Amino acid sequence: VLLLKAHRAVGRVAWIATLFWDLLGTIKRRLIFRQDVVMATEKLGKGKLLFAAIKAFLLTSLAILSFEVVAYFNGWHCFQNPSLHIPSDDDIQGLLHLVYVTWLPFRADYIAPLIQALSKFCVALFLVQSADRFMLSLGCFWIKYKKIKPRIEGDPFESGDVEGCSYEYPMVLVQIPMCNEREVYEHSISAVCQLDWPKDRLLIQVLDDSNDESIRYLIKAEVATWSQRGINIIYRHRLERTGYKAGNLKSAMSCEYVKAYEFVAIFDVDFQPSPKFLKQTVPHFKDNPELGLVQARWAFVNKDESLLTRLQNINLCFHFEVEQQVNGVFLNFFGFNGTAGVWRIKALEESGGWLERTTVEDMDIAIRAHLNGWKFIFLNDVKVLCEVPESYEAYRKQQHRWHSGPMQLFRLCLPAILTSKIAIWKKANLILLFFLLRKLILPFYSFTLFCIILPLTLFVPEVELPVWVICYVPVFMSFLNILPSPKSFPFIVPYLLFENTMSVTKFNAMVSGLFQLGSSNEWVVTKKAGRSSESDLVAATERESKITNQQHIPRGASQSEFTEYNELKEQKEAAPIRIKKVNKIYRKELTLAFLLLAASVRSLLSAQGVHFYFLLFQGVTFLLVGLDLIGEQMS
Repeated sequence: VLLLKAHRAVGRVAWIATLFWDLLGTIKRRLIFRQDVVMATEKLGKGKLLFAAIKAFLLTSLAILSFEVVAYFNGWHCFQNPSLHIPSDDDIQGLLHLVYVTWLPFRADYIAPLIQALSKFCVALFLVQSADRFMLSLGCFWIKYKKIKPRIEGDPFESGDVEGCSYEYPMVLVQIPMCNEREVYEHSISAVCQLDWPKDRLLIQVLDDSNDESIRYLIKAEVATWSQRGINIIYRHRLERTGYKAGNLKSAMSCEYVKAYEFVAIFDVDFQPSPKFLKQTVPHFKDNPELGLVQARWAFVNKDESLLTRLQNINLCFHFEVEQQVNGVFLNFFGFNGTAGVWRIKALEESGGWLERTTVEDMDIAIRAHLNGWKFIFLNDVKVLCEVPESYEAYRKQQHRWHSGPMQLFRLCLPAILTSKIAIWKKANLILLFFLLRKLILPFYSFTLFCIILPLTLFVPEVELPVWVICYVPVFMSFLNILPSPKSFPFIVPYLLFENTMSVTKFNAMVSGLFQLGSSNEWVVTKKAGRSSESDLVAATERESKITNQQHIPRGASQSEFTEYNELKEQKEAAPIRIKKVNKIYRKELTLAFLLLAASVRSLLSAQGVHFYFLLFQGVTFLLVGLDLIGEQMS
């Protein structure tokens, strides 16, 4: 038994040593030799300024750390006692000792009070935000306990007509906006064309903003294929991509034939609704004239692809099951997710339609519809398959847009909120909770508290952060966040560390959107991988076999149509060129990694165990993210 235990222990040590050696090898290749690595460019002026500030902070911390190490080994003071003894002139052992003795009272009298005040402010914000999360979680538990959810009474499409006419089915418009997304367009168009709804009551708009001619040919071919099979589907392409997605939707809604439709369902190009989607969502509008939006939940086909996708799944599950469900049940309001939702067209028109003023047009229209008195419903049990970004670069750009856009929208919407006719408590909810607490305070305190103040307290021992701020409360809040996805409990520690790491990007984006800095108005399409579930792959195989057996041009087709069909077919059969994955180095994350690792060394000198482990693991997480290792596939 002892030999077996020894063998197991040696195996674990060998595994840790191999992992550490591989990490060092990766660092050597990516930092020194730069093999298959490019430096992530900083397009934002604020991003460059933030990086310069972090770099200066790192250099200062390293200098202070060196100073502290020299003082430690010379026995100039005791780390355990904050009330340090200042030696007399006779005890001075040289110029360096004199500088250190001068530094101590300056640090205690001038630097420590400022850091202490900032830390108390951030801890207060941290507690307020934690209380908000806790109340949302309690609301979710109450909904589960009482089994509260929107219900459909009876059969809303029941008809007395023996022939089963579809006159009771409302007219529904389905829109699929896309732009240069070769990997996923086919899955989305195929899923939408299989929606269970009378064909004469359904129109599908494929809104293609692609500037790549080959991708346009592929999408046209897919639309032509489904059109020949009797689906009411049309292809639209804008010559000028003004306003990004908002401009695309606005242009499509201006068509004359849209006036005949009562509802519009919107799906991003990577979303694959089930055939029953419309029958699960549209009936909620019946006998409910104040209802403007029905939002479905997202489900992810690639959530187990890597550690990065697993951590995203935790965040998004909490967002849907807790935040949106609780706000939908108790407030009838939440931010529209931009996809997998059905709007009453009258609500869109009365709220001013799609506006191009921000990069979060979905949140913009939701705010304006709420101010006009429209109500929203969230369906937690109706799920639409989609993807989460599989690379850190794509996730980083997505998060930048999601956190800069709301701050930009807050500046624009604040006067309208204050002058609106909704109740005072609804105005307070919008300003204090929806915008300030969840969009501004969260990234601010997370970055400031865990990436700035915590390292500072180790170099300025007169200031201390309680252990419950560093450990107990964050772990408890992470536990609440993981409850909606219980299979993710083994990842609670990586989740906590990764959220602190992402606070750099979120803080930078929040400041950029609030003060209109850099490219806060720039829309970057999130890169997709084209993942499908197993059932989708089986269905796709069956469809391909049917299409192969039915490859013919309908009779009566002209020569131009025949030539165009052949061109589209050749473009569709052309295999896309696979581009080799290139990793990137993210300088802000790497700089903060070295800063936190330096602070962990300082905490080791002062025998602060909890601080040491937290800073060590947080520094390693920043290192993995900075070297673009967080998105590697999991074995």
